Amino acid sequence: MWTVIDSPVGPLRLVEHGGAITAIEFSPFSVSAANGRPRGTRDDAHPVLLACAGQLAAYFDRELKEFDLPLAPGGSSFQETVWGALRRVGYGETATYGEIAQRIGRTNAASRAVGLANGSNPIPIVIPCHRVIGANGSLTGYAGGLERKQILLGLEQDALF
Repeated sequence: MWTVIDSPVGPLRLVEHGGAITAIEFSPFSVSAANGRPRGTRDDAHPVLLACAGQLAAYFDRELKEFDLPLAPGGSSFQETVWGALRRVGYGETATYGEIAQRIGRTNAASRAVGLANGSNPIPIVIPCHRVIGANGSLTGYAGGLERKQILLGLEQDALF
């Protein structure tokens, strides 16, 4: 099942399968299911999708700092480990790819692999891949585009002050 919501970073397609969020997609939406994740039919009243939409609205209104949703991103063991570490980067905080590598027990040499896992995160915002920055503090690539990354980081920074 899926639905589409409006947000400050443009329309978002929320995808649910088996009672868990499996993807959040930025517009423009792809025609085929990303990474083979089933979408099913549109259901704007599905409870999991409604919960996700409500929590995202609260996040964008600066009222929610931690998401509490059933998630099933469906990646490799390494990807799941990286995505778990991303969820521990707090609201309004950032971490580098090297720091994420160290947090999962790897050396800085794994920074590139962390970056690839970060880039393949199917549930952006909720799994906060936008909070990962370059070693020199620069904004680096973001699947949703650097403008969206900047908006998300700015939203969190503004909410802290």
